Amino acid sequence: MPTFRMPKFASIFALALLQSIHVSADCECGYSVNATTSPHYSVFTDLIESDFLHIDNIKADTDWQLQAYNVSAADSRGPYGKLAEVDNVVSNPLKNKKSFSGASTLGGDPGLQLFVRGGKPSNGLVPIAEVASVRGDMMYGSFRISMKLTNLSGTCGAFFFYFNNSQEIDLEFLSTQFNASASPVNLVLQSPASADAGFDAANTTTFDLHQLPFQPDAGFHEYRFDWTKDKVSFYADGQWLRDMSQAVPTDAGHITMSHWSNGDSHWSGGPPEKDAVLTVSYVKAYFNSSLPARKMDFSGRCKNPSAKNATCQIPDQKVAPDPLGPNGNTAANTFFFTAQSNMAVNQTVYRQSGSAKKRDVALGLSLALPLALVLLSL
Repeated sequence: MPTFRMPKFASIFALALLQSIHVSADCECGYSVNATTSPHYSVFTDLIESDFLHIDNIKADTDWQLQAYNVSAADSRGPYGKLAEVDNVVSNPLKNKKSFSGASTLGGDPGLQLFVRGGKPSNGLVPIAEVASVRGDMMYGSFRISMKLTNLSGTCGAFFFYFNNSQEIDLEFLSTQFNASASPVNLVLQSPASADAGFDAANTTTFDLHQLPFQPDAGFHEYRFDWTKDKVSFYADGQWLRDMSQAVPTDAGHITMSHWSNGDSHWSGGPPEKDAVLTVSYVKAYFNSSLPARKMDFSGRCKNPSAKNATCQIPDQKVAPDPLGPNGNTAANTFFFTAQSNMAVNQTVYRQSGSAKKRDVALGLSLALPLALVLLSL
């Protein structure tokens, strides 16, 4: 019986295919805050990036879970309870998918809308909006959100990391605090001390009412916190605001964006007289994973940390990423690693054109290995 021999070109192709599997992609060893020469240099292995100016339907985005729950007035520690409803989270992308400014699909500010419904609720529960990351394995990282707050008094807009009530990192905006001369953000690390005080961190060392040099309800700005083992650093539009080194969380958790009210005169106030909306244009999260499988993925792809482009520096957003101004198409066109062809290999991210899965490059490599082995076995 004659022996079949693989054609020479097929053999060469198979070997080339196997070699291509080991060609390093950019960023395989992570995403860094600051340059390697900086004393504040940190590297994170995983990412989530969500461009809400162009995402048609948040309900199809598998990086995020819309929350639905109710909390009594007693448990919410206010005169009203809270009713989180998925219909209070609305996708309102730009009409022009190739632009970063212009008219939105539903009118109003473009992005992901989080509503607090106005008026006094007949059932004692204020309808609110909350969206949490599906991934709950975030262990240290740099977390960034671009949003425009409501100008209606009586709500709390928040972006935060959460493990439990005494391990929480908060950026909170109280619309009752906004006026012509004040534009503060509440920087908070919830701690055992704040839990002992009835979850009131105001008199602890990990609370800061920080005045901003702009009005959070007048346009989109980027708010950020970097969480490392020793401290949490807060930023606005790339400008450092405050470091906190006490009560730094020590367990992995998830991130959440929320817009709520419970009528508490000492915090959210309200409820607002009419529907109030907070709008998010993007969230970018760069973090380490606590999951053994993700750690193995990282060690498998990061073979040479010193190789060119093995680690990619996360760009600092130094200007307001506002799609509403005269330069909106430039200002809001911020950098996404996931929008590049070779910078998010082996990252589990949502792609609007299909279901949630690893990036195309990662899928291609997983199919390339069996194909190459088959060819070489012929």
